[in-house]
Amino acid sequence: MNKKILTAALLGSLAFAQAASAQEFDDRWYLTGSAGFNFQDSDRLTNDAPFVTLGLGKFISPTWSLDGELNYQNPNFDANQDLNWSQYGISLDLRRHFIQEGRGWNPYILMGLGYQKAEEEYVINSPASPAQREDGNLAAKVGVGLQTTFDKRVAVRAELAYRADFDDTSVNPTLAGNEEDWFGDVLASVGVVIPLGPAPAAAPAPAPAPVAPSCADLDDDGDGVNNCDDRCPDSQPGQTIGPDGCPVPVSIDLKGVNFDFDKATLRPDAVAILGEAAEILKRYPDLRVEVAGHTDSKGTDEYNQKLSERRATAVYNYLQQNGVDASRMVGPIGYGESRPIAPNTNEDGSDNPEGRAKNRRTELNVQN
Repeated sequence: MNKKILTAALLGSLAFAQAASAQEFDDRWYLTGSAGFNFQDSDRLTNDAPFVTLGLGKFISPTWSLDGELNYQNPNFDANQDLNWSQYGISLDLRRHFIQEGRGWNPYILMGLGYQKAEEEYVINSPASPAQREDGNLAAKVGVGLQTTFDKRVAVRAELAYRADFDDTSVNPTLAGNEEDWFGDVLASVGVVIPLGPAPAAAPAPAPAPVAPSCADLDDDGDGVNNCDDRCPDSQPGQTIGPDGCPVPVSIDLKGVNFDFDKATLRPDAVAILGEAAEILKRYPDLRVEVAGHTDSKGTDEYNQKLSERRATAVYNYLQQNGVDASRMVGPIGYGESRPIAPNTNEDGSDNPEGRAKNRRTELNVQN
């Protein structure tokens, strides 16, 4: 029996060179077919013989495959080759494949259970000789092998297995004085694995995860300052916004833009102040202002109203001539003596020249 096992191992090793590239998980159904040599248990009194298999299987995971396989062999008896002995069966074989990327072959181990049926002729002392026995029994199988991948459309499989055939009714060994409950055969084979259907398409690459926009690209409050730099993310439309995204408290101070008594002409000191006001307005193009004129309490209301309008018009015209668009200015509007910012008279009723001077003014009232 040792010589037979060694011969089977050598036969299996001849097929190892046929291995190809590393196996990847391919769950298609496949057909299998193999041819090999069945080294019969010597206690059976039969010759070694070729055998063939045909099967159907598939990978059930990246490393495990499951095959259903039919087998057939027809050895002769050593002593009387005119007597028939044949065997066929079916098995369910589970293979654990050891797959490594970049390797040209993939070893596996095999475990299987099956049903084997034997047809055996034996001599009896009767004109009806030879008699025939047909029995079926359980069989178990273990083994090792190598298998290539489906890269070349057809994979190659080389296998060496040991099958225990639990045949306890065999006649010829009993007639020869050897009662056996089971027999052990060595199976060496080379076969092909043919996948059914087209190769599975590679899974599409996952769509790249959407890239969250950077805060530098966002301006949630629409104030022209990106979210990274915006320290006041809740600013309102129409507000004048500084570079940090916060409303700018714009104060256009026209203190000093006062007029001589009963005059609407700009004094030189007033022109300098208005020039600065014009620059502020040009710096903040979204700013809108009301141009308002005021008087002191000397004179009639009607006269003071017209005087205040002339004063407002003087400032309005100056700003427009110095680059401030008229659409950004409301007015000119005159308020006469109705909005004093200082007393026109003292508490005793006497005249208050300083207070009246402050009231003879114009204002730029911010509208947003």
